[in-house]
Parts: sequence; structure tokens; C-alpha cells
Amino acid sequence: MPAPTVGRESYGAAADKFAAGTAKATAADRTKAADDLLSVAALLRAEPRLRRALTDPSRSGSDRADLIVSLLGGKVSTVVTDTVAVLVAGRWSRPVDLLDATERLGVDAVLSAAEKSGNISDVEDELFRFSQIVSGNPELAVTLSDPGASTARRVKLVEDLLKGKSQPATLRLVEVALEGFGGRGFEFSLTRLVELTAAKRDREVAYVTVAKPLSDADEQRLAYKLSELYGRQVSLKIDVDPTVIGGVSVRVGSDLYDGTILRRLNEAKQAFAK
Repeated sequence: MPAPTVGRESYGAAADKFAAGTAKATAADRTKAADDLLSVAALLRAEPRLRRALTDPSRSGSDRADLIVSLLGGKVSTVVTDTVAVLVAGRWSRPVDLLDATERLGVDAVLSAAEKSGNISDVEDELFRFSQIVSGNPELAVTLSDPGASTARRVKLVEDLLKGKSQPATLRLVEVALEGFGGRGFEFSLTRLVELTAAKRDREVAYVTVAKPLSDADEQRLAYKLSELYGRQVSLKIDVDPTVIGGVSVRVGSDLYDGTILRRLNEAKQAFAK
């Protein structure tokens, strides 16, 4: 979720403010700041009138900043108050863009804490594995994606599934996905969070579908070729799907390379049907 065009400069200034304020912070302090930012995002989500007031172009940026400082002062950390003040002082096309930007800052802070702890690669893998579990279980997918279901109930379900089995940051990011990160559905939110986690490690995500597991050597060769092609390290996210019969399908961003036998069979069927 890139920052909206009009608000991109404001988002960048707020991100810089947060980075400067947490440069020497411990992982625990960064986690606390992340929770504070996400609590501010929750407030903005619940209060559309507040969102409108904080993005009202008829009010000066300093006036909007003073408003949010008066609301947050003493309730969240100083660095978060200062960061959000910079954010709301900027220009936004729509009130919802401010919410999305605040939520994105919270996610970035979660990832910053995971990076400081040295377990961000585990978070990336755990998010992807959980997304596979969800997509492979239609009943679970429906339950977690249902906006009409209680968020607290869905969070409790995720906690039961992940607590003690994953990094705390993974659980926190799944909870963000339950809220519909950036206005997306739950499964799309998970996918986007996997990609943001990889980007934090300066990596591209390659979604690979194969009929049977690749050997370690084959994985390394594929990762190397893709890294050469895209000019940066690539994180392979491998899905084993016997229905593709053989070959490999690779998706990186909007690029799709489908060399599966299933694709060739489908093309042959279409050719004979003409």
C-alpha cells in the first residue's frame, strides 16, 4: 500500500520523524511504539468525524496537528504523538488516506521491532505459511474474512492458532490483516504484509507453484536466477500443488511465468476446441 499521491510527502516526513525518534530504541520500545501507532489507527477507523477534522483543508496544518496532540498527549509515547502530528499536518486527498497511512506506519514499526530483534525473516515465513493454511481451509478462510463477525472473536481464534507457535510480530500483523489492511480483504492483506516484510529485508517475493517439493539445490538455482533477473535478492514462497502435474509457475509482482504441464494441457485443449 503506497502512500496516496497527495499524501506521499506527508507520509515520508512522518516516517522520517519516527525513524529519527526510534533510532536508538530497543526492540521492546519499538514494539510499544508500534502498538501505539496501531491504536491511533484504530481510533481513526472508529471515528470518521475525527478523520474528516484531521484532513479538513480549511484548517491549517498546525491547527490539525494541535488537535491530534491534544487528543493523544499522555496516552501514547511522545515519539508517536510527534509522528502523528507531522502526519496530520500534511495534505490528504481523502480522510481514509490518513487512516491507511497511520496503519502503514504502525506496520512499519512492527517490522522495525522484528528487525531489531533479529527475527524478521521468521516473521516473513510465518506470515506466508499462515496464509497457506488459511487458503487451504475454506471454513477458516470464511470465518476470518467475515467482516460481520466480531473482531475480538476472530482475534481470539488467531491467537489460539498462533500463540506460542510464532513470533509476537507475526501475530500482531495477522491481527492487522483481520482489520482489512489498507481496505483489503483478509487474505489479500496477508499477502501484502508478506511483501512488505520482504521489502523491509530489501527482497522481492516470488510465489512459486510446483507439483512436488523442490530440492534445496533447485531452490537455490531458481532464487539465483530470479535475483539476477530482478536485480535484488528474492524470497521464494513455494506452494506444492499436485494438480499442476509438473513444471513450475512463478509470479513476481505482476509478472507471471507459467511453465506448468497443466497450462500446456489447457492450451492444447483450447487449440483442439477451435
